[in-house]
Amino acid sequence: MRMDDYRESDNVEDRRGGGGGLSFGGGRLGLGSIAIALVASYFLGVNPLTVLNLLSGGGMPVVQQQAPAQRPPANDETAVFVSKVLASTEDTWNAAFREMGKHYKEPRLVLYTGVTPTACGTGQAAMGPFYCPGDQKVYIDLAFFRELRERFHAPGEFAQAYVVAHEVGHHVQHLLGISDQVHQAQQRASEAQANALSVRLELQADCLAGVWGKRTDSMAQVLEPGDVEAALTAASAIGDDRLQQQAQGRIVPDSFTHGSSAQRMRWFQRGFDSGDFKQCNTFDKNTRL
Repeated sequence: MRMDDYRESDNVEDRRGGGGGLSFGGGRLGLGSIAIALVASYFLGVNPLTVLNLLSGGGMPVVQQQAPAQRPPANDETAVFVSKVLASTEDTWNAAFREMGKHYKEPRLVLYTGVTPTACGTGQAAMGPFYCPGDQKVYIDLAFFRELRERFHAPGEFAQAYVVAHEVGHHVQHLLGISDQVHQAQQRASEAQANALSVRLELQADCLAGVWGKRTDSMAQVLEPGDVEAALTAASAIGDDRLQQQAQGRIVPDSFTHGSSAQRMRWFQRGFDSGDFKQCNTFDKNTRL
């Protein structure tokens, strides 16, 4: 994937240097203080917020997520690449939203290691990359890309770019109100029905990733031979059926939340072939998933 000449995004927060503490009452607390508060809560029955309030010097406990925006180091090739991919999604979706007569609010992307605070709770590397609508940020522990390459056998830069574009696709869904509609419908649905709605949401994000790939290549000619195949390999590798087969030796379709390998490949390809957001309506009951 040719991204050497692409700009880096200004919307990257690099928390890997220990920038993930919490602020209470105007003071900053590190992970050690937080650990003390949790221990006190467990053994003494004390509200951890009370302990943190005392450790910070008193005052009302105002909690804030602390993550100063900063670009990744120039010698961190993977982080710089991700920043450039984010920039390409900004260019693509700004243009697409203008075509729809709408304004695109760019998301922020957080690089972290291990765990990090988010508006959706504690983010953990074991969760894989994810999008939090509460703070409109994409969270990625870059160790996932090693897992993508070694465990899922999906190497290549475009496979990594697909992962970023998929999560940004969730941001697009959030801005358009699609995610909220789905979550409201899930509250009234059975578990199987809620899972089916989740599959449709995830497959649409795959399709949006395909739209991004097509539009970005049309604008900047970034793709090289084999790139699309790399993205399809990644989509296939993280299909629910394949993951379930690896984890438990059997496949339970009713428990799918992201879609099968074939579905994920098909919807990414659909978005890429068309480059058209309108082709990503996975919620049309007449459309084959």
